[in-house]
Amino acid sequence: MILGGGSGGYAAALRGAQLGLDVALIEKNKLGGTCLHNGCIPTKALLHAGEVADQAREAEQFGVKASFEGIDIKGVHKYKDDVIAGLYKGLQGLVASRKVTYIEGTGHLSSPTSVDVDGRRVEGRHVLLATGSVPKSLPGLEIDGNRIITSDHALGLDRVPQSAIILGGGVIGVEFASAWKSFGTDVTVIEGMKHLVPVEDENSSKLLERAFRKRGIKFNLGTFFQSAQYTDNGVRVTLADGKTFEAEVLLVAIGRGPVSAGLGYEEQGVAMDRGYVLADEYMRTNVPTISAVGDLVPTLQLAHVGFAEGILVAERLAGLKTVPIDYDGVPRVTYCHPEVASVGITEAKAKEIYGADKVVALKYNLAGNGKSKILKTAGEIKLVQVKDGAVVGVHMVGDRMGEQVGEAQLIYNWEALPAEVAQLIHAHPTQNEALGEAHLALAGKPLHSHD
Repeated sequence: MILGGGSGGYAAALRGAQLGLDVALIEKNKLGGTCLHNGCIPTKALLHAGEVADQAREAEQFGVKASFEGIDIKGVHKYKDDVIAGLYKGLQGLVASRKVTYIEGTGHLSSPTSVDVDGRRVEGRHVLLATGSVPKSLPGLEIDGNRIITSDHALGLDRVPQSAIILGGGVIGVEFASAWKSFGTDVTVIEGMKHLVPVEDENSSKLLERAFRKRGIKFNLGTFFQSAQYTDNGVRVTLADGKTFEAEVLLVAIGRGPVSAGLGYEEQGVAMDRGYVLADEYMRTNVPTISAVGDLVPTLQLAHVGFAEGILVAERLAGLKTVPIDYDGVPRVTYCHPEVASVGITEAKAKEIYGADKVVALKYNLAGNGKSKILKTAGEIKLVQVKDGAVVGVHMVGDRMGEQVGEAQLIYNWEALPAEVAQLIHAHPTQNEALGEAHLALAGKPLHSHD
């Protein structure tokens, strides 16, 4: 029995049924969860609409005569919703074709081997908790859905705000900053840490900050939020140092918290911490008949991590040999303009683990890459290597870098040496070629870059 039909839950259901398990999938809202309906898919649709708007504005630099007439927000939402609807229909068909018992309703863990769904008890030999997450807020900050909003509200906003303050400079915050700026909004990002996307390599953060300045996206770093008050026309935000900012809307993008309250987890003895369900590397909780995956556990909050965790649980329960996930080896992409993509560890982390004298870092500027020049994108690929050993980090900034992270994760996960990647032939002209060029340089035989 799987409680939650988001990325982790439905992946476990599909794989479990494929392996011959009798699977019940319980979901109170829509199959596909946050990723499909309120996260990955709709935000990327908004970002692509913003990219099209920017291309229309900038067409003349490519010798194309075009005019930008503005954003039809209803049209943008129709485009976004059509994408979601198509994927939703396909997912429903997949679940039905695998003979998964799909149960609509609110589930409550009633014993270590049963879930109550709106008065109906469903029993089995194992329960997988996959109830996901919701946007977080701060004490005293009341979300009203109009002036002070979360990403859920922002995805359905019936207007393009003239100005916006975004509280949080992580993935969600910078993606909305990027999309709204493309739509014409005056954007200011407030981030309490010293850099945007603070979990990324510092070089990537600095490159993104430089690009955002060039785009006219404002940001304030290193000072935390203190309070918010309504004004006649919007919201005023005050920081801990007394500095104030005003805008039409305040988007609270400080992360997502687990959905676990009132679902019976603690009553059944499931170990928890700050709302998260605790699980080991095989996604097992302290209760032998209960596992947990996805945003509900304190691992990376990424849909593809949920997929992998769900598959791991299904294969373990089917008796297959399973291997724990190396979370450093998971590709990470922030789909702002320019994109930030990475896999492996940062230079700072590598120095902490291996020692500063054992770490080599190389930066390859996209200015030397023909396809990037054609696209008029700037950025860098940074490689982090253990001296005379494998590449342990790949950090990329630039348009379409998310499409290059697939090879980057193979380089990391197969513990490739720079010379091994350097001997592979990359197609020319592609942005993918920049990864090859970077490894050529790291192997001591640079082609389109200086020694």
